[in-house]
Amino acid sequence: MNLTYVIPDIHGRFDLLSAALHRIHDHAAGNAGTLVMLGDYVDKGPDSSKVIARLRRAMPEGWIFIPLRGNHDAMMAAGLRDPAKMMHWLERGGDAVLQSYGGDPSAVPAGDVAWLEALPLMHVDAHRVYVHAGLDPGVAIDAQLETTLLWKRYPQGDAAGFEGRHVVHGHNSFAQGPELYQGRTNLDTRAWRTGRLVTGVFDDALPGGPVDFIVVQPPAQVL
Repeated sequence: MNLTYVIPDIHGRFDLLSAALHRIHDHAAGNAGTLVMLGDYVDKGPDSSKVIARLRRAMPEGWIFIPLRGNHDAMMAAGLRDPAKMMHWLERGGDAVLQSYGGDPSAVPAGDVAWLEALPLMHVDAHRVYVHAGLDPGVAIDAQLETTLLWKRYPQGDAAGFEGRHVVHGHNSFAQGPELYQGRTNLDTRAWRTGRLVTGVFDDALPGGPVDFIVVQPPAQVL
């Protein structure tokens, strides 16, 4: 059985990312698979610099690693490239990113910015499309606008997939998620704030939604 593991929006929570990667390793039980990241590695949480450093490292041998770009990743790159866009980014969580690098925009390595800019916007396999935000159902897959892929919000209850494929996305945070529909799965549980990160597990041979979940969350409080 070939599995694809999908981690949604991290937003600077290195602790959750690290825990999820360990749990995925245990779940895979020595078998290599595919790991897709849905973007938004930065902003809001405390450790964006550590998240990027971890994702830029090599994954275990045999694994296919596909980190996608999210809208916050794009805002970070734009803000650091263009001073006119800096404030727009800082007001949406970028201040936490600068703190993680020591407080000075010039301390952000050029390689980190270039890495974010080079990330793909979607991944397609036999049964699914993986994307940060969503797709326009009226547009061919190779003609989708970047703004749609990074910023789309699906209407509540929209169960449609895309051209026969199941859509797997994040971006639209729902703390009680994941949201599961016939044609799409939204994995974003606002983990940077709730501390609850849900990784979706998909069987590459089967169409449709996840076959399992890996949940990282804070331990229950003892009263």
